[in-house]
Amino acid sequence: MLVNGDRVLGVYVAFYSQRRVGDRLENFCNLSAWCVLDAYRSHGLRLLKAMLDQDGYTFTDLSPSGNVVPLNTRLNFQHLDTATALVPNWPWPTWGKRPRIVCDPATIEASLEGRDLEIYRDHENAPAAYHLVVLHDGEYCYVVFRRDRRKRLRLFASILHVGNPELFARTARHIYSHLLTRYGIVATLAEDRVVHSRPRFSLPLHSSRPKMFRSNRVSPSQVDYLYSELTCVPW
Repeated sequence: MLVNGDRVLGVYVAFYSQRRVGDRLENFCNLSAWCVLDAYRSHGLRLLKAMLDQDGYTFTDLSPSGNVVPLNTRLNFQHLDTATALVPNWPWPTWGKRPRIVCDPATIEASLEGRDLEIYRDHENAPAAYHLVVLHDGEYCYVVFRRDRRKRLRLFASILHVGNPELFARTARHIYSHLLTRYGIVATLAEDRVVHSRPRFSLPLHSSRPKMFRSNRVSPSQVDYLYSELTCVPW
């Protein structure tokens, strides 16, 4: 906080987590809302400096606003590759062999194991995280997504986590259909780095929203979108 006596003049909100990366635990600090009263904007960088002066953290900024992006670049943040495909959520027929998609909490928890179960229990009450599990041919795929706005329309889903990319790719059309029929979501935003394959019948976005990180211990492929404002803050 930026304070003067008992008065709060500005805040920088962050989400902290300890994550397993390879064979070690890594401390993450996810930078979120940065707000300073207009009259004290010249002091706002003190908040950022205090945040980045914390030792032993990998920093992520997963929704930087336009003027923050060049500032992050000057502070040695790297861009993540956020190449994104827009997928229309077409309805698909229900006959024939098809995967089972579940979204009720009890069935999700009973279907998951290991790291997927840990992620679900950590995020089951996160306000912006939606969960589903695809069950097919003895396998499962755990999916986390959020609802997003484009052009002021909250009609989109953004995929945040895919636990089994191979099964996701085989059953994707049924997942997109489920998002339409269950949630009324008309299109899905699928980043290549999250779903690990370009969806069929999709359109590549010419410009995707930036996501950035700063670390000397973690590679871009080891940065995900969990434990962050993307799962905790709806907008």
